[in-house]
Amino acid sequence: MARTVWDSTVGKKTVMAVSGLVMLLYLVAHMIGNLKIFFGTTEFNEYAHWLRTVGEPFMHYEWTLWLIRVVLVVAVVAHAVSAFQLSRRGIKARPSKYVHKRKRADYATRTMRWGGVILGLFIVWHILDLTTGTVHSGGFETGKPYQNVVDTFSTWYGNTIYIVAMLALGLHIRHGFWSAAQTLGAGSRTRDRALKTTANVLALLLTIGFVAVPVGVMTGVVS
Repeated sequence: MARTVWDSTVGKKTVMAVSGLVMLLYLVAHMIGNLKIFFGTTEFNEYAHWLRTVGEPFMHYEWTLWLIRVVLVVAVVAHAVSAFQLSRRGIKARPSKYVHKRKRADYATRTMRWGGVILGLFIVWHILDLTTGTVHSGGFETGKPYQNVVDTFSTWYGNTIYIVAMLALGLHIRHGFWSAAQTLGAGSRTRDRALKTTANVLALLLTIGFVAVPVGVMTGVVS
């Protein structure tokens, strides 16, 4: 049954919608946590340490954090694979271009596709920068996330990569949230306007919330 559901277009769209909503919930929590950087070094570093001790003593050190990471990896892979396969299926079903181009639909599709690619590359860079420290500038310091964040956003390329990715994220959420709602049956004539407004507000708040951190470092508010 699971294979039958996965092989269907509806099944892939459902997997894409559910995995997208899982990532959206994480992004809201992640943004709120990021904004703690404006309350100073101590509070931000203590928050980062707390993430590693959530659930103790029932959960061992970092077990909850690793559980969250595993769920996120599964969600990202499921989202990317279903999106890729749906795209390929759409191309095969429509080998020739439309006589009359549907500009709005085509724009949304291109935005989602290339936005997804940008976000995928960003996730890899973000992990190598602030989790493993592999590509980090200024000397990565374990246990000092505040300083690591300041180091990253003290470089022009760190700011550029992050801000471009967050703008792509905003567009992705704006189109994706409404699409997920339709897939999961939440859409209707009476609710469409509310869903679109919710998508726009979520996209705007998350974009501003995430971009606020590099802007804070660039302006010296966070230093």
